[in-house]
Amino acid sequence: MTAPSRKAIKAACEALSDIDPALGRAYDIVGVPDWRTHDASYELLARTVVYQLVSTRAADAIWGRVTDFLGEVTPERVLTCDQDALRACGLSRPKLSHMNTIAAAIADGALDLSRVQAAEVGEARAELLAVKGIGPWTADLYLLYAAGKMDAFPHGDAALMEAHRRLGGYEMRMANKAFTEHAERWRPHRGVAAHLLWGWVNAERAKAGIPPA
Repeated sequence: MTAPSRKAIKAACEALSDIDPALGRAYDIVGVPDWRTHDASYELLARTVVYQLVSTRAADAIWGRVTDFLGEVTPERVLTCDQDALRACGLSRPKLSHMNTIAAAIADGALDLSRVQAAEVGEARAELLAVKGIGPWTADLYLLYAAGKMDAFPHGDAALMEAHRRLGGYEMRMANKAFTEHAERWRPHRGVAAHLLWGWVNAERAKAGIPPA
């Protein structure tokens, strides 16, 4: 796993605060956010696929059954296991198909996670998106958590859009396209902006006695 240094994150937070008042308010509350990290692995990609478009509670249950069944979530185990038994963990047919196509891409070298780790964010994202089953949201979260790319940004993340609306005092939440365009002004620190907004969301959840997202 890779994460930017705390010094680099702090400098980015200060720059973002000057650019966007909503991020400045988040920084005042959160301070330097902890960077979310995960091993650079197939497991992270598979997990992100499972968590797409379902509630966190449902995804937690499905992922728990998947890990119990597989033991270790690797391309080899996914490709060689009983597919019906794996699907019985609660996976939809498309999610199971995506897990298999990603596993196959890693197994045959079409997707090289070491190369992704070392590449510039645009090139790394393009390599991930070339694999069927890896969409923009999955690719961007991987680049944030596993590769520590400071300008990776999870487009369309509803929690980020809502956090920015509330911090900015906007009556209406920006549409996905408008928010993506707005986030362009945060380059090259969009990933830090995401962590600031997530940090604020979790601070609000903590006030309400709700576990962090």
